[in-house]
Amino acid sequence: MGSRMPVHMDGTFIYDIVMEASFEGVKEELAKMDLGERKVCIVTDTNVAPLYLNEFEQIISGCFHKTEHFIFPAGEEHKNLNTVRDLYETLIVKQFDRHDYLLALGGGVVGDLCGYAAATYLRGISFIQVPTTLLSQVDSSIGGKTGVDFDAYKNMVGAFHMPKLVYTNIATLKTLSEEQFSSGMGEVIKHGLIRDVSYYRWLSDHSSEIQNRNLDILSEMVTVSNRIKRDVVEKDPTEQGERALLNLGHTLGHAIEKLSDFSLLHGHCVGLGCIAAMAISVKRGFINEDQIPVLLEVMKRYHMPVTVTGLSPVEIVKTTKSDKKMDSGAIRFVLLEQIGKAYVDKTVTEEEMTEGLARILA
Repeated sequence: MGSRMPVHMDGTFIYDIVMEASFEGVKEELAKMDLGERKVCIVTDTNVAPLYLNEFEQIISGCFHKTEHFIFPAGEEHKNLNTVRDLYETLIVKQFDRHDYLLALGGGVVGDLCGYAAATYLRGISFIQVPTTLLSQVDSSIGGKTGVDFDAYKNMVGAFHMPKLVYTNIATLKTLSEEQFSSGMGEVIKHGLIRDVSYYRWLSDHSSEIQNRNLDILSEMVTVSNRIKRDVVEKDPTEQGERALLNLGHTLGHAIEKLSDFSLLHGHCVGLGCIAAMAISVKRGFINEDQIPVLLEVMKRYHMPVTVTGLSPVEIVKTTKSDKKMDSGAIRFVLLEQIGKAYVDKTVTEEEMTEGLARILA
């Protein structure tokens, strides 16, 4: 089950994505990095710490000169500059210097926040990603995008900062709640929609094994999603062009996430945004109408919501105007030419977005 996937930037090796079925292998990976004189601060949250922190600290003891940890309250509402400030204070008090490390142990919120702190503390220190949720394993831990929310505006403060290692323990997916697992499938399905129609079909055909958390099947799924994201990021590490394709479903999805006060999980909002984007693609004549019920069926198999209530289409469209994907006053919207092939469009109108939202607003 163990695997290794190198990530490059401008042809130069940057880091490995290593996948194992336990945390044990991380000790060997850290030993290769010769960190015996460095300190590390493990950044995690109140959901993950009770499950894995003690075990993980024991495994990496001896790999660093000293190991500290920082635990913050779980939830997107805590992915903000106040939490980063508390982390900075911990690092200063513990006398962390620019040669020391941060390590993100947790899901996307932990990885994004830890990565941003690493990018900005002392003008940048090294960090390691150890993702423990499906969403973070297939998406947010890869590619060096870091950031926090500002006044509930999603990821408005951030930096590109590549990790030194991504170590995935696929077995952590066994402990995920159904809701968190389902949320992660939003990003997985998105990968198939933008780059690989055969993967999209495979996800439909293997839904039972995936839902049953078969580790061999999960390993295959995470590997394919990692490869898709790795290939896109290598071509466009700072999102000047092709990397924007990874934002399928995110323009409307982020607006829905914000207006729900983060009561809806990120991956679920991305899935809802994908439905709306597909509806716009149908309206433009790229996708056949019969593809929408197929997408809805795939999402339902993974217990993802396909409608949302209590939100105004006018407010959702208005909220997209404050999204970080704006470009000279135009929204960079991702649409589908066909299943498995996405493109960026700056001409999507408010009327088109409203029509797309009609597919998901119950």
